[in-house]
Amino acid sequence: MEEKEVKEIDEAFLFKDSKRITWINIDGLQKISIIEKIGNHFNLHPLVLEDIANTGQRPKMEDYTDYLFVVLKMLQYSEEDKEIKGEQVSLILGSNWVVSFQETEGDVFDPIRERIRTDKGSIRKMGADYLVYVLMDAIVDNYFAVLEKVGEKIEEIEDETVSNPSPVTLQTIHDLKRQMITLRKSVWPLREVISRLERWESKLVNESTYIFLRDLYDHTIQVIDAVETFRDMLSGMLDIYMSSVSNRMNEVMKVLTIIATIFLPLTLVAGIYGMNFRIMPELQWEMGYPFALLIMLAVGITMLIYFKRRNWL
Repeated sequence: MEEKEVKEIDEAFLFKDSKRITWINIDGLQKISIIEKIGNHFNLHPLVLEDIANTGQRPKMEDYTDYLFVVLKMLQYSEEDKEIKGEQVSLILGSNWVVSFQETEGDVFDPIRERIRTDKGSIRKMGADYLVYVLMDAIVDNYFAVLEKVGEKIEEIEDETVSNPSPVTLQTIHDLKRQMITLRKSVWPLREVISRLERWESKLVNESTYIFLRDLYDHTIQVIDAVETFRDMLSGMLDIYMSSVSNRMNEVMKVLTIIATIFLPLTLVAGIYGMNFRIMPELQWEMGYPFALLIMLAVGITMLIYFKRRNWL
């Protein structure tokens, strides 16, 4: 095993025609000239080079006879921003070589590199097709790590939605729904990609690799099921939020209605004795004012007792 970081891409071309498996990994797509040199050396179709440079591609697989071109999304959860960040990964499989393109530095391939260095597992005993499977498997397995983080966030927001819903809670739910859309767009097409690889009769994929691709397909289905479950949970939480807010509003309106109802007869009594007629029986009565207050107090207490017995309070 030989590993090196080259300053010029031409240095990597020396290993293409060797009997060993060559893995060329490109971090960053800013220098189009490097992509063009790789395309010229490996005889890549211009459309392939265009898809590599334009990172908004949908996950897909294309067979160009001499090589297979696979596009998929690598997702990672940012603890700092509390959101899912993704980048396009392009894989090109040849007879004994693999070229991978990433948008930025940093990936989920470090465990694979360590397995290659220490000769653990079957990577160094298998062909280039198995290496592509391992790279794809690492990306899919990382989806589970991302889903775990999202699941923890959903559990937190679920408790908050029931106990103390607020506009911040609603915004968080919408952010999580948006992240689920990102996950869904990345995973659903990938299922079709792996299914095509599993059924595709290509000279570049050995018979022994198909069983691993079937296992990868199962993992993808599990990710899709988890994504759909989380989407349903978030939709349910949105309904719970609206119900909680509505219930709180109903409680407030009920209290205000009871207060208004209690004060209606009191207002009636105060209104009657507030009229400015010259002849009123109780105007000259010394106990008229306390009597009116006692009437209002008695009416208020009676209504409170009535509301309490009806469980309106």
